[in-house]
Amino acid sequence: MSQAQAITLPTWQTLLNQLEQGQVRAAYQDEQGQWHANTEVKQGILSVFPAGEMTSFDDDFPGAVDKHNLAPRRFTVADQVRQVPGGSAVRRGAYVAPGVVIMPPAYINIGAYVDSGTMVDSHALVGSCAQIGKNVHLSAGVQIGGVLEPVGQAPVIVEDDAFIGAGCVLVEGVIVKRGAVLAPGVQLSAAVPVYDLVNQRQLDKGEPIPENAIVVPGSRPASSEWGRQMGLSVQCPVIIKYRDERSDAALELEEVLR
Repeated sequence: MSQAQAITLPTWQTLLNQLEQGQVRAAYQDEQGQWHANTEVKQGILSVFPAGEMTSFDDDFPGAVDKHNLAPRRFTVADQVRQVPGGSAVRRGAYVAPGVVIMPPAYINIGAYVDSGTMVDSHALVGSCAQIGKNVHLSAGVQIGGVLEPVGQAPVIVEDDAFIGAGCVLVEGVIVKRGAVLAPGVQLSAAVPVYDLVNQRQLDKGEPIPENAIVVPGSRPASSEWGRQMGLSVQCPVIIKYRDERSDAALELEEVLR
């Protein structure tokens, strides 16, 4: 993913156009690879909503009612975005690169950035300001949460070549680094600890899922005495392996889950 610098935003119309063209982004990566919220861009996105007036889009999208300045995007063959018919929508102000495939029904919200070669499968959500890299696979039912407020909080980031299994949930600004693989059903949030069996450690709060990590749903004993007596456990993601960069994510995941 390329870095995007802070900008001066003359109007919300200009901002929406710049977001759709990939000229500005809601988050950027510095030279050390750290991600930061682009607060000016996020603040500009927030200004779009009070500037809009409720209207109907019945002519093009039967039954749709939203702010007049947030009509769903339309793609042409020249855009080289394959949006398969069947109920998907990409909201105004979202960037979708050439080579992206969107299977129905799926939704990409304002401020999101979806880079080339990525698959957005059925029932997947790419929330507001989420940043999705190149050649990412978002499997069916994946939920990428949106982070508009507070403006200083970085959105959910999924870097290049990651594989996100069916039904995964990523919220609260979590970061999945390049080439990582999440097995179906993994849930990541700022409050849920992640355990690395390979390196025998617990990831620090806010620490990204490392490059090429293979993560599966796990559990740990409840911390309270009563919980232990009852045999209760709580959900936690577990890193059980690291894949070779040249290996196929889907095949690695299938082997691990057998």
